[in-house]
Amino acid sequence: MKKSILFVGAEVMPFAATGGLGDVLGSLPTALAAKGVDVRVVMPLYSAVGAKYRAEMKKEAEFDVYLAWRRQYCGVYSLVKDKVTYYFIDNEYYFAREALYGQYDDGERYAYFCSAVLEMLPQIGFFPDILHAHDWQAALSVIYLRQKYSYDARYAAIRRVFTIHNIEYQGKYDFFILGDVFALSEADRAVVEYDGCINLMKGAIECAEAVTTVSPRYADEIMSPEYSHGLCHILRRYADKVSGILNGIDYAYYNPWTDPVLVKHYSPKRRGGKDACRSALRADLSLEDDKNTPIISLITRLASHKGLDIVAEAIRGILDETGAQLVVLGKGEAKYEEFFKNLEAERPDKVRALITYDRDLSRRIYAATDIFMMPSKSEPCGLSQMIASRYGAIPVVRETGGLADSILPYWVDEEGEIHGNGFTFAGYTAGELYERTVAAAALWKDTEKRKTFVEKIMTVDFSWAASADKYIELYANLL
Repeated sequence: MKKSILFVGAEVMPFAATGGLGDVLGSLPTALAAKGVDVRVVMPLYSAVGAKYRAEMKKEAEFDVYLAWRRQYCGVYSLVKDKVTYYFIDNEYYFAREALYGQYDDGERYAYFCSAVLEMLPQIGFFPDILHAHDWQAALSVIYLRQKYSYDARYAAIRRVFTIHNIEYQGKYDFFILGDVFALSEADRAVVEYDGCINLMKGAIECAEAVTTVSPRYADEIMSPEYSHGLCHILRRYADKVSGILNGIDYAYYNPWTDPVLVKHYSPKRRGGKDACRSALRADLSLEDDKNTPIISLITRLASHKGLDIVAEAIRGILDETGAQLVVLGKGEAKYEEFFKNLEAERPDKVRALITYDRDLSRRIYAATDIFMMPSKSEPCGLSQMIASRYGAIPVVRETGGLADSILPYWVDEEGEIHGNGFTFAGYTAGELYERTVAAAALWKDTEKRKTFVEKIMTVDFSWAASADKYIELYANLL
């Protein structure tokens, strides 16, 4: 039997996205479809979805969604891309906003979205074998499916999968809105109750038949208080249904041989284009173009858990020791934005702080980068280290979450064979970040070793192929 999967998520590339969740929902379905799976994806029709894609959509249905005392319009639009059918839930009251998230009524918006997803199924004549929901915004689709729709034979056969992309954001609310906003009864209270409040992620963990995280290491880490943001107790209770599958990256989108934003293309065997990309970025940023000086980069959300406190402590010593230039791209906490802007003012010949979010610029920086730093305190999976490797930048990462699963430490055996695909460190200290980054720079300055190592890291397979097979196995086991 050909399996059918419905992905439910709050953001999907290339339609509307803010980060890694959108990347995954934009690329994993394509990888599954390439293996013969009937994959469909549903997301809100935000105002951010561009006219190009709206012009390709066709209207599938129009109906009312009831959420507690509310009666709201719902339109369903669809388009097909790379053998995947995408559905868009249209309601301008909830989704015609300037930002995807951070609204005062996010709980109500995503409760409506999850209700609309389930009400959509008979309207479009599609009941999937698997409903696969992602992160807290989609958690209620799993909860509703079990708690409110299981009496209906059409829904009862649908298996439920929930993926935790970032456990820090759980969908916590006061019980005052249990019925008024979430349309749940007192009989449902125990399902969503955790630590004295409504916790939508906890409810999805309880209601799902399989729970996945985005890397095997992260699946282990969130069983401990240090990484679970309070959810370790419920995860331990349901440990038998929790597993980790490492994310991949979209090899068609992140490809230095075809990337349209690069001034010159290159590949593992033909890397001359990387020198051209480095020179072009330096020209744009008014940095000296010295072939013996490496570029170190940080492309990240400027947040504490990304390891920026130890970067701030170590970076001056790293720049002094290596002579490297530093390029930072990202937005976030004001203290880190100010730190990097001040560092640029202090070292105008060596540092550029680009306080923005720009996907095209990020790929130009990856292509110009020689050493990529990602010293996260916690990292569920991380895609940046994979993208950096794909573009020939040597990763320096802390051994946590998906960073530990994807980047193995560099070492050379007695025969001179190189092992690993990056420089890693275990302790969360500025000293270890300094030592490993300096070691990476020393390797880079050894032309012969650099040639061999960069070719090696560029050929590591971070595509979705292997991970897609693991998801197919998971779905098959449920069915």
